[in-house]
Amino acid sequence: MKRLIGIFMLPALILIPGCQTGSADKTPDATGKLHVVATTGMIADMVNNIGGDRVHVNGLMGPGIDPHLYKATAGDIDAMSEADMIVYNGLHLEGKMAELFEKMKNRKATVAVANGLAETDLYATEAMSGQHDPHIWFDVNLWTKASNYLMEQLIELDPSGEATYRENGAAFTATLTELDAFVRSTMETIPESNRVLVTAHDAFHYFGKAYGVEVRGLQGISTASEAGTADVTALADFLAGRKIPAIFVESSVPTRYMEALQKAVESRGHTIQIGGSLFSDAMGDAGTPEGTYVGMVRHNTITISTALGGGESQ
Repeated sequence: MKRLIGIFMLPALILIPGCQTGSADKTPDATGKLHVVATTGMIADMVNNIGGDRVHVNGLMGPGIDPHLYKATAGDIDAMSEADMIVYNGLHLEGKMAELFEKMKNRKATVAVANGLAETDLYATEAMSGQHDPHIWFDVNLWTKASNYLMEQLIELDPSGEATYRENGAAFTATLTELDAFVRSTMETIPESNRVLVTAHDAFHYFGKAYGVEVRGLQGISTASEAGTADVTALADFLAGRKIPAIFVESSVPTRYMEALQKAVESRGHTIQIGGSLFSDAMGDAGTPEGTYVGMVRHNTITISTALGGGESQ
């Protein structure tokens, strides 16, 4: 029944009268704000930072929500149908929701922030059949590029707000530049032999490439895949052989995978700790430091460094 409802609702959404195109003729409503729907918490944070008082942001995916597996609800569809702009990550992060965004793009301003990156910025492996890793926010420099792209899209939609968007965009860029330097210097405090980050799924490749850390995950790029016995065995052998002190769980992925890996490593005579919980595909609770992009990245960085024998850069 749910599948049938989804089939009938999707065409209905596409044909809703009044859906706007991506042309630059949209201005804020009587409240003075553009209504923007954002998929993940990281993207909602980006829109808020750049849009400021000119936007009202409705984030669809809260803390602990896995975007790879997320399915749009009837309320989500209503929110998107009424929005002035929809902002999402792209690169298949949002799974089947990408089909919905593709069908809506000619009737509404629909922005994939990953479109602001060059092909050479993106990471792909043979295991992904040529598809690019969507977890671009873990390289702060790439997230800066994505935010500048979003800024231009907001200006195109709302030209009268250009001065505000550019001022906010410049301030956000400055903040991200400081954040990037903090991550880089903090990761350098980890002994080189310990610079190995192991998590439940392959979400941290951009982080590893940008900040000099070897990254391994039990699952693939998407959490839709399952870790098998061979994956656990191979990774346990690697961790025991290298004497890595810690592995990490993720806030949006069940902990059972890493607990099984921990037991497998210990059966090989090496004690390994769960070094803490990292935020991967979702941020923390609203109102907490981890409920912002900057706070989330700082939390991850400090957690990783401390567990692997490093410290915190001042």
